[in-house]
Amino acid sequence: MIKSAIEQVITEDLSEIWQILSGEEKRLVIENFHIHHYKKNQIIYAEKDDPEYLWCLLEGKVKKFKDGIGGRVQIIRLIKPVQYFGYRAYFAGEPYVSSAATLEPSTLGTLPMALVQDMIAKNNNLAMFFIHELSRNLGSSDTKIVNLTQKHIRGRLAEALIVLLDNYGYEEDDNMTLKIYMGREDLANLSNMTTSNAIRTLSNFVSEHLIVVDGRKIKILNESMLRKISKFG
Repeated sequence: MIKSAIEQVITEDLSEIWQILSGEEKRLVIENFHIHHYKKNQIIYAEKDDPEYLWCLLEGKVKKFKDGIGGRVQIIRLIKPVQYFGYRAYFAGEPYVSSAATLEPSTLGTLPMALVQDMIAKNNNLAMFFIHELSRNLGSSDTKIVNLTQKHIRGRLAEALIVLLDNYGYEEDDNMTLKIYMGREDLANLSNMTTSNAIRTLSNFVSEHLIVVDGRKIKILNESMLRKISKFG
């Protein structure tokens, strides 16, 4: 991708950061920003890798996940365009404590964290941007911990479906089908339950006319009731 195209991507997709950079910082970002194309289910970085880059999802969908006891996997965060990730471990001075992988073919951009750190040291507005991002993510993590440990299975699965809806929305052609086709195992990993429990609970939701399931496609028939189940667990 030639520099003019990269500059267009940065100014349009990364506008929130772009507008708080100085002229010299913008030049450095354009020179060091790289575009990467990933296939579905491709690992972006793995737990215990050393963090080197600020990652930004430009197109597609990404999951952050952590391997647990007995081979169980927990999806701890879903990334949507345009969100930044992969930088917390660098600021903490430690290897990654989770992994990231694509849920579908995706396009990502990277900046070296050494450059980001240097710009933060000179730009208070950029520093506040990342403080805000880290604080927001920490708050979301605290809420997720409580939900995963205190809600019953129905509440957890309903919440997972609402999280998918809030992150990725509906397909435009019917405004009912979730705009993400997630396998049962990933859905279970997002809900902190076994795959068999996820399948059984999905079937219960179908019989209650809350959703319609067609392979990996899930159509929401009663969003308000799903939100109620999610809220009260």
